[in-house]
Amino acid sequence: MKKIFALLLISVFVSSFAFAADFAPTLMKLNAAATIQYDFNGSNLSFPVTVEGQPAGIIFSVFTRGKADEIGIVHNGHLGWHWVNKVDTCIYYSPLKSVGIGQTSVTWDGKDQDGGAVPPGEYTYYLWAFDNQGVKQQMTQFMPSGGWFDCQTEIQAVDEDGLPLSQPIWYNSNQRWVIGGDPFDESLKITTSINLAEGWAIRYDSKMDPTDFNYQYISVGNSTAKQGSIQKIKFVPGGDAEIQSNWGEESGYATMFSTNGGGSPGVTLDGTYLYTGDENHVANTEPDSQFYIYDMDGYMLLEVDLTPWWSNPDEYAKGGQMNGGPNNFAEKNGYIFLNCHCNCLNQMVDPKRFLETDEYDDFFVWSNSNGDYTLDHNFEETAQLPWVCNDYNVGPYKYSIAPDKYYFTACNAYDVGALSFGLLAPDGTGLGYYAFAGETAGQKKGTLFLQSGTPFDGLYCDNEQTGGPHYERCADKNEPGIFFLGHDSITGIITNAVSVEEAAPAAFSVAQNSPNPFNPTTTISFSLADAGNVSVDVFNVAGQKVDTLANGFMTAGSHSIVWDASSFSAGVYFYTVKTAGASKTMKMTLLK
Repeated sequence: MKKIFALLLISVFVSSFAFAADFAPTLMKLNAAATIQYDFNGSNLSFPVTVEGQPAGIIFSVFTRGKADEIGIVHNGHLGWHWVNKVDTCIYYSPLKSVGIGQTSVTWDGKDQDGGAVPPGEYTYYLWAFDNQGVKQQMTQFMPSGGWFDCQTEIQAVDEDGLPLSQPIWYNSNQRWVIGGDPFDESLKITTSINLAEGWAIRYDSKMDPTDFNYQYISVGNSTAKQGSIQKIKFVPGGDAEIQSNWGEESGYATMFSTNGGGSPGVTLDGTYLYTGDENHVANTEPDSQFYIYDMDGYMLLEVDLTPWWSNPDEYAKGGQMNGGPNNFAEKNGYIFLNCHCNCLNQMVDPKRFLETDEYDDFFVWSNSNGDYTLDHNFEETAQLPWVCNDYNVGPYKYSIAPDKYYFTACNAYDVGALSFGLLAPDGTGLGYYAFAGETAGQKKGTLFLQSGTPFDGLYCDNEQTGGPHYERCADKNEPGIFFLGHDSITGIITNAVSVEEAAPAAFSVAQNSPNPFNPTTTISFSLADAGNVSVDVFNVAGQKVDTLANGFMTAGSHSIVWDASSFSAGVYFYTVKTAGASKTMKMTLLK
């Protein structure tokens, strides 16, 4: 590692591992062919899928492939609810299919969501699954403590060199928990005390410094002074956090911004920039919603006006609120996901694309608003404010937003019956509401995904629904802590390209991965002269093995494996394909 934890933090972690490592979930794993041939002739396509570890509810979807730049800005759906800009779009998605462990099949008739025939060509398919049949397994009883779930907690999944952590860290601004410890041992919780200047308070999400876990960035606000900012702290286990007074524009504060006291989604980062914002859904009567981009030294680079999306004078005149947020942030591979409990809007933005083009619309990748019934407000015929989006007096209340590695985005949904979350596709298409087994109409606060190649990969959620609805909660029945359920998502290609049957190759060969450079997936292809055991491993530039893509028996012939490097940092990597009698290593480059 480039830098290490403070000695005290390491000693706490080591002692934790020595005496308890009781959380050991059974992971869910999906397997299907990376490339599927289909003639698009009106016949049904059916292909096998293997489910390992946990039973699953599976959603199959089909997207355009390599068409993002051609698609441009598109409004579609009822009320123009769906807005996309330069992103491949969803053509078809299936109903949820509940299956057990073992082999099942996925069937598609080659038609789009409206029943029209899909033209021949090459498309991306996804299988997205979660355990909708099993019981939630407790990861810890003691996180979060005294705070909200997703809007104040994060998972650190990679180390300071960008390699997957074998035991990720669940954390918020002043608490940390190493995943894998005894869920019921409170002594494993690591805390620090944060003492801010008078009048200042922490606002929602905080983020570890990705290059040095001793440090953390917090979003702060002063309601009296009507100011917001970011501060950098040193996390001191068992002691007082140290605010870094030599960081930022002035006396330990990043460049200040004005706020009307409504709050902030917190702070997030991608390793190059820090991001924060203000949101004034509570008190403000004027359009006011801003997104701020900072460098890592705490100097503001740009302010992005979000009011065309998050403020609505017409709805305010009808009885709604002027401003609708955002007050929830999530980051994945440089993309930022936004929403708020108080309105219907969910959004994916691309700050780096905007910085490159300086085109306002390029900041926004997709927006999902009212019209598709997934996470909508006031869609019922009995609604007092029909189709008003900015209304915090009605549900569903979205207290989190969480993308997985392919940008399927879950928003926990409360006040919509015995359901758990609304799901959005990688282009923002609303895929509907889904429920964990045994779910009630009680309150929900969050969902997070961990997919970094660890023994703990899966879906994490609260279980506050046991305490009942928001305004009729019974604290004695509420089950605190963080819970695990199986989750996996995979992708592949459906194509009408003719597959030529090949004879077994005369020699062992390994092709250059394609594409190369790549972000975040690439295909490694190789040929085997003889059947036998084969391993495919990925190494970093230091020669450390960081991933194993295959390790088992394979038949003679051509093979392809997709490496998903979503959880890895940009840089040069090497892949080695090894058989009993041959081995070859090649270089590849991951861009972010």
